[in-house]
Amino acid sequence: MPNIKSAKKRVLVNETKNAQNKSARSALKTAMKKFDAAVAEGNRSEADSVYKAAVKSVDKAAAKGLIHANKAAHKKSQMTVKLNAMEG
Repeated sequence: MPNIKSAKKRVLVNETKNAQNKSARSALKTAMKKFDAAVAEGNRSEADSVYKAAVKSVDKAAAKGLIHANKAAHKKSQMTVKLNAMEG
């Protein structure tokens, strides 16, 4: 543990931010998995609604700096390709 007060605070702030980032990354992965499950199931109407939520979560993650903007664009593009490949 650090001795200087500002260093002690920095450790606490880093722990808090780490927990918040971990939670946000987990939520992003969950949204992506829900979309993949809906596509695999073949339910077009459910896939459409889950797609919108997944794109929103990807955009939020990119805005927060959890993922790079190019990675976000790539993920959204791949989801769109999967959604358009569905019949119905």
